[in-house]
Amino acid sequence: MVGGSGAPYGLPTGFALSGSSPVAAAFRTGVPLWLSPAELAQYGVTGPPGSPGAEPWDGSGALPADVSMGVLPLGGDAKRLGCLVVMDKAPDPFDADRRHLLELHADQVAAGLEAVAARVMARTERRSLLGPGLDTLRGGAFTLTLGTGRIDADAQVMELFGIAPEQFDRRVETLLERTAPDDVPALMSLVEPGRLPTAGQQLSIRIRRPNGELRWLSLRCRVLVDADGAPERVLGVVADASYLRPGADEVSVVQRLSAALAGATTIRDVSRVVVSALRMPLAATRLAVAELKADRFVVTVLDPPEPDAWPTAWRSEWRSEWPDTSCHSLPTLESVLRGGHVALWPPGAALEPDLAGIGPGGLAVLPLPADGRIVGMCLIGWEEEHPFGPEERSLLTATAGLVGQALVRAHALDAGHELATMLQRSLLPRKLPTLPGGVAVARYLPATMGLEVGGDWYDVIPLSDGHVGLVIGDVEGHSAGAATIMGQMRTAIRAYAVEGHPPDVVVSHANRLLLGMETDLFATCCYVDLDMEEGIAWFVRAGHLPPLLRYPDGSTEALSVEGGPPLGVAAEGEFPLTEVGLTPGTVLALLTDGLVESATLRLEDGIGRVRELLAAADPADAGRLADELLGDAKRRDDDVAVLVLRYDGMRVRPTRVRWTVWRLPDAVMHARRFTARTLRSWNVTEELDVALLVVSELVTNAIAHTQGEVRLDLTLAADRLRIAVNDASPRSPVKPASVDWEATGGRGLLLVEAMSASWGSVPLSGGKQVWSEVALLPGEQLGAEEVPDAPDGRPEGEEAL
Repeated sequence: MVGGSGAPYGLPTGFALSGSSPVAAAFRTGVPLWLSPAELAQYGVTGPPGSPGAEPWDGSGALPADVSMGVLPLGGDAKRLGCLVVMDKAPDPFDADRRHLLELHADQVAAGLEAVAARVMARTERRSLLGPGLDTLRGGAFTLTLGTGRIDADAQVMELFGIAPEQFDRRVETLLERTAPDDVPALMSLVEPGRLPTAGQQLSIRIRRPNGELRWLSLRCRVLVDADGAPERVLGVVADASYLRPGADEVSVVQRLSAALAGATTIRDVSRVVVSALRMPLAATRLAVAELKADRFVVTVLDPPEPDAWPTAWRSEWRSEWPDTSCHSLPTLESVLRGGHVALWPPGAALEPDLAGIGPGGLAVLPLPADGRIVGMCLIGWEEEHPFGPEERSLLTATAGLVGQALVRAHALDAGHELATMLQRSLLPRKLPTLPGGVAVARYLPATMGLEVGGDWYDVIPLSDGHVGLVIGDVEGHSAGAATIMGQMRTAIRAYAVEGHPPDVVVSHANRLLLGMETDLFATCCYVDLDMEEGIAWFVRAGHLPPLLRYPDGSTEALSVEGGPPLGVAAEGEFPLTEVGLTPGTVLALLTDGLVESATLRLEDGIGRVRELLAAADPADAGRLADELLGDAKRRDDDVAVLVLRYDGMRVRPTRVRWTVWRLPDAVMHARRFTARTLRSWNVTEELDVALLVVSELVTNAIAHTQGEVRLDLTLAADRLRIAVNDASPRSPVKPASVDWEATGGRGLLLVEAMSASWGSVPLSGGKQVWSEVALLPGEQLGAEEVPDAPDGRPEGEEAL
């Protein structure tokens, strides 16, 4: 360690790192030492020369016996620069306030030493970094009392601001008047109410001296709080930072960066702007931007984007679109962020491999400050040897605050947009059901031009007798109110459809419901009831876009479906049905207007473009087809929803039989006999006992606990047997939580659950249906045509007892 010449008390010019001096101890541990005369005597550096353990300071002997010493290490753990030694003869020279100020001054000296070192390397000079080089690091200290706005500042602060000490009125406003207007908000943010104080906060500000000179100053401060946690005082040091003054080229880069950041609304946009603005002027090989979240670095942009271009640890963390790594795994970066100033490492610097691989020819780490804290970092690496110049440091320092503030702003916008998108997605189906005879897929994209949630929705509703309901809709406007209405309309249409109402009645009920919600919003929708067995679809359109069809030969059509008014407009609105037959291989596409209409796209042109995409797509992959319909538009004025169904037809049509149960003492026995005859005719024998047990329990519950008609439906489809019992009671069955061994009832639903692959209950108009599905063995024949004859002349497939 090298010291300056002409130091007081005869301090030596150097100390051995392995020595026992206080300077060596502080350098090795990285912890400041505050030593009283008695504590200094333990090191043997006070008192008579030649004391035991004494280390000679110079030829004049040991330190005086009444001197106190403070030793503050300079730089972080990863890059120790030296120590700042302070000595004083005052009775209590190092009280709490002065320790704070000296620690801040040590940070300032460390930053200045790095800047001087960069200038020396840029000029290929080899000389000491101390001595005259420290003149620019001289700083002044101040104390600001927030309650009164009074500030106590020393003569060095006055000189830096160009104010005569006798003319200073101790008002903080006097200093703020000299500050560049653009930098005042950053200064005021340090003491905003409610802001948590940090250990050290650093700013680079510009002040205008009385002669018109614009000077850069470096400010480091700490905010002290009272017993209630409210900011009470600010302790700070100010030093000249003329090495930060950018040249003409750097100013133009900063101006372009500032203009580009003004239009960046997402974190990814901000990161891309930084890459495009800095990589070419700095001739950098690699550039990374990362947010600081808790104790992790979350990477937002890596340039180049290929994982192989980055060290192994970064590739191992490549788990998602947003790679991240722990701060603790990169202690050098952690140390730089604590210091809060730009760090530069020349080629061959002793860095951990995960950092050295980023910049073998040189590495720069730029902390990104905002609102008094570090919100991220920017890493810049060079493959070939790169000499650092003061211009680069000034450029990086000047851009740090801009990028940090832009990240905070974009994060707030992203958080709002993420919340809106989460609300929207939570109201949409998480997954679509598997359909016999077809494949349904859906896509939803939120708008990118605004932050309000939209009202687009879609749904696929399995219905009875092999039918499926498809619905797509759009609530007027973009707001939380629109999303709420969307969720209510989706739920209402699903409920009306499951109850068994025909399509026109479903839409009519939804219209009356919306009219009664006391809202000015209206909604459009298109509802389709599709018979998956016969391929017959019934369309109802309420002010929505027409559905699109792609036929097996590749031709497309916008269906001419007679439409009614939007929902919530007319109480007596009529919603006519349109019937269309679908052949296997036909693709049905339902859209919202965000895909086909915008301020720059006419509706007719948009529908034509989607039809072209639909005709060119391969229907074998319904998911990819839906993706291709969305196109590659990255900026959207409106939400987009797409629902696609590829109708394949059913290779083996389900076989159904229906039987009405009369309320007689032996009704359950006759239901079992009917089931047994039916299943034998279908060649279902292996699961016959299971099916008879399920029929017994469901019919018994319906007879015992309901009034009115009871009907038994049996359906053989694919590899499952569906048993359904309809009754006139809307009350759903409740499975008991536990059954005592002495109980005589309550086990029926437990048996049904144990013997069934799945079971449940759905409401029907005027009642409910309790159903059970029994899995069939692979060897059993499915889809038999035979149906037992009805003994009383009823139509085939229906019997009464």
